[in-house]
Amino acid sequence: QVQFVESGGGLVQPGGSRRLSCAAPGFSLDGYAIGWFRQVPGREREGVSCVSSSDRSTVYADSVKGRFTISRDNAKNTVYLEMNSVKPEDTAVYYCAANLLRSRCSSSILPLHEYSYWGQGTQVTVSS
Repeated sequence: QVQFVESGGGLVQPGGSRRLSCAAPGFSLDGYAIGWFRQVPGREREGVSCVSSSDRSTVYADSVKGRFTISRDNAKNTVYLEMNSVKPEDTAVYYCAANLLRSRCSSSILPLHEYSYWGQGTQVTVSS
């Protein structure tokens, strides 16, 4: 069974940076839009960013636009999320997943039900 593996989380100070990685053992990311999501306890999982397959166009949630950068390296079968100027409200468990219905991201990143192969997530805590 395919399951993505997120890594790179940890404790980061406000204003700092962190790079998250999303690997997909046994599954080729090529041809699929890949999304990053985050969730805090008691709240719904929200879309953070998405990167399309062919033209690598990107979509960002307003809350992270200008601070986060998503990228993909199909040769390494990995997607990255570069987090800069992080804020305490960025604290969450971050997940990646593949949109098996689209090669291009929707403008809203959602809906969640189009995404599969969720990993265990990686915790990012922004605190001084």
